[in-house]
Amino acid sequence: MEAFADYLARIDNPQQRDRTEEIFAWVTQKFPHLLPKIAWNQPMFTDHGTFIIGFSVSKAHLAVAPERAGIIHFADDIVQAGYEHTKELIRIPWNRPVDYTLLEKMIDFNIRDKTDCSTFWRK
Repeated sequence: MEAFADYLARIDNPQQRDRTEEIFAWVTQKFPHLLPKIAWNQPMFTDHGTFIIGFSVSKAHLAVAPERAGIIHFADDIVQAGYEHTKELIRIPWNRPVDYTLLEKMIDFNIRDKTDCSTFWRK
């Protein structure tokens, strides 16, 4: 979690900081082989040098970025969870629970789908 310490310290809202830290800790515990890192000023997790999932904090929500392929693959699940999404990210409002089952499915999907990926982003 040391990789995210400075990022977390810059989150002014204590509830948002705690929740973001909780999610990062969950990812770290559930997927210990993923490498936490900051790139493009955003916290993310990678596997064998390829992007798996990223996060960013905004005033109204936590943005989760599983890449476009993850959004497409889980579009129905995202809507079912009650989250809004764009082509590149999912918005988890601060006042809504985190659907950890969905988060786990997205991370598992990216790990499996990118097993042979040799680039950071999908091509």
